Amino acid sequence: MPAAARATAPADAVSARAILAANMIRLRRDLGWSQEALAFECGLHRTFAAHVERQVRNVSIDNIERIAQALGVAVYELLMP
Repeated sequence: MPAAARATAPADAVSARAILAANMIRLRRDLGWSQEALAFECGLHRTFAAHVERQVRNVSIDNIERIAQALGVAVYELLMP
């Protein structure tokens, strides 16, 4: 598809990383979990969870699925503004 035909996000659009991070933090806190507890439930390293929440780490679909499962939500819920 030509570049001119591609849809572009509005300048004020929030990034998927920011949405994912905000939802992870909210859901984790709702459960009363630390980052370490979330990471344990996901089978991930604590620093990985921290990096995702700080938006400094690119996260795979597989890990988004693990995070969603641990938090008890559907994957799409982690990506909804």
